[in-house]
Amino acid sequence: MKLLFIDDEQTFLKYMAKRLVLEGFTAKTTFSGEEGVEAAAKEEFDVAVVDLQMPGIDGIEVQKRLKELQPFLPCIVLTGHGSVENALESGKYNAFKFLSKPVDMDTLIETIKAAYDHRLKQEGPNGGDEPAGKSSKKKGSLSKLYDKFRGIYGVEK
Repeated sequence: MKLLFIDDEQTFLKYMAKRLVLEGFTAKTTFSGEEGVEAAAKEEFDVAVVDLQMPGIDGIEVQKRLKELQPFLPCIVLTGHGSVENALESGKYNAFKFLSKPVDMDTLIETIKAAYDHRLKQEGPNGGDEPAGKSSKKKGSLSKLYDKFRGIYGVEK
């Protein structure tokens, strides 16, 4: 699973990325909202983990821009400055989940997996970035691999 991890706290981000890689994820790290949006414009991701408060564009604006670039990309919002207002604002841009720092690694991993499962359901049977019923020319490599394993093991959607 390919993650986009956006956080301005570099030490925290490097630590989390290393832990996630050890868990079998591929993690692209960016240290600002602008870098994260730029990365999402260049390549596809399965799940994004976004810090809420960053210099430059904040996590809410990042979510908005990510949704424009990759409509089915679920965003998990992390913050050390959690508040009901921020959670509600993030919810406007369909934040998958709002987690407070310090985040428990098991909770984060479970949330990432749940966000990915949610994405697969949203994508529909085409597995692309279009809703079910529309043809999709682009199909992510992870979706293709998932389809292959389903075929091998005879598992239906």
